[in-house]
Amino acid sequence: MRYRKLGKTGMEASIIGLGAEHLDGKDYDIVKETIDAAMEHGINMMDVFMPGSDIRQKIGRAIKGNRDKFIIQGHIGSTDINMQYDISRDLKVTKKYFESLLADLGTDYIDFGMLFFIDSEKDFDAVFNSDIIAYAKDLKKKGVIRAIGASSHNPVMAKKIVETGVIELLMFSINPAFDMIPAEVDALGSLAEGFDKNQMLNIDPKRQELYRTCDQLDIPITVMKPLGGGKLISKDHTPFPKPLTVGQCVHYALTRPSVASVLVGCQSRKHIEEAVSYLTAAPDDLDYTEAIRSMNESFKGSCLYCNHCLPCPAGIDIAAVTKYLDIVEKDNNAITRGAGLHYRELSAYGSDCIQCGDCERRCPFSVLIMKNMQRASELFGI
Repeated sequence: MRYRKLGKTGMEASIIGLGAEHLDGKDYDIVKETIDAAMEHGINMMDVFMPGSDIRQKIGRAIKGNRDKFIIQGHIGSTDINMQYDISRDLKVTKKYFESLLADLGTDYIDFGMLFFIDSEKDFDAVFNSDIIAYAKDLKKKGVIRAIGASSHNPVMAKKIVETGVIELLMFSINPAFDMIPAEVDALGSLAEGFDKNQMLNIDPKRQELYRTCDQLDIPITVMKPLGGGKLISKDHTPFPKPLTVGQCVHYALTRPSVASVLVGCQSRKHIEEAVSYLTAAPDDLDYTEAIRSMNESFKGSCLYCNHCLPCPAGIDIAAVTKYLDIVEKDNNAITRGAGLHYRELSAYGSDCIQCGDCERRCPFSVLIMKNMQRASELFGI
C-alpha cells in the first residue's frame, strides 16, 4: 500500500480507502470479511456516514482490537428517519447520532468529524452560522475528534467551506464524468437520472479551482463516488464510448490535485482485492485518457496530470510541476506558500528540462510541456 499525508493533521492515509456504504444491510460475516481484507492490504482510511446502529455495530465488532489501524471519517449531521438516510442541523438530534456512532463503534474518538452534506448556501449557513460548528470545535478541543472535515458534492460550496479555514479535510465526489459536468448542474442528480453526454463538455473550471484551492491551503481530499455509483464501469450506463475500469477511475481521482485517498465502495474480499490491484497494474491498464479525449477534442492543450508523458530522462515529475504552475498562474501569491513550497520539495524542477521533446510526443492532449517547464523555472526561480 502507498500512503499520502493528510494535510497538517499528522495523519497519513492509504491511497485506496474503504467506503463502507455498501456494507449497510449485509450480514456480519460479510462486513468482517471485507474489513479484514482491507486491513490485510494496508487500507487504513474508512468512511462511515451511515446513521443506522446495525451497520455501525457490525463495523465496531469487526474492528474490535484493531481500532488504531483505521482512520475513520464519522459524520456530524447524518441521521435516519424511519430507517431512511436523512440530514439534521438540529443540535440535539446531531449530538444523539454522533454520540451513538462512538458507542456503536466501541471507540472513544473519531479521527475526522465530518460536517455532513453541505451542498447549498442553506446547508452552509445551517452549519457554519449555527451551534453545529461550535459543537464540532468543542469535540476537537476535548479530543473526541482529532480533526474537523466536511463533505460536499458541489464544487462552489466545497471551495467556500475550505476557505473558512475551519476544516482540515474535504470529502468530495470526483470521477471523470462528474468533472465534466458544469458546477451549476446537480452531479448527483445526473448520476441518478443517467449522465447527459451533452452536458459533458470539458473539465469544469470551478472543479479545477476547488482542487487548486485545496492544494494551496494544504487541505487533503478523500474521494467519494469514484466509480459514479458503478455506472462508469458498466457497459450499459457509462457515458464514455466504453466502460472504464476500477483502476482507471481510481487513477483519475488520484491524479487530481490534493487528493489523498480514494474511497472505493466494497462489500467483499473480492472487491477489496480488485481495488488494491491498482497498486500493481501496468501503466497502460490505468490510462483513462483515450476515453476522455474521445468525448471532446476541446481537451487539446489541457494537462490532466495523467503522467502519460513520463518517463522524463531528467527525472522531472511533469504532472506535479504543471499542477503547481497552474495554481500559481491563477494566484501569484501561491509562489510563497502552498504550491511554491510543494514545488521546492520536488527532486527535479522545470529548470532541469533538457528540451528533448519526448514528453510532448507521448502526451495525448498536445500539451506544450517544454514551454510549461520553462515557465515554471521562470516563476519559481529554479
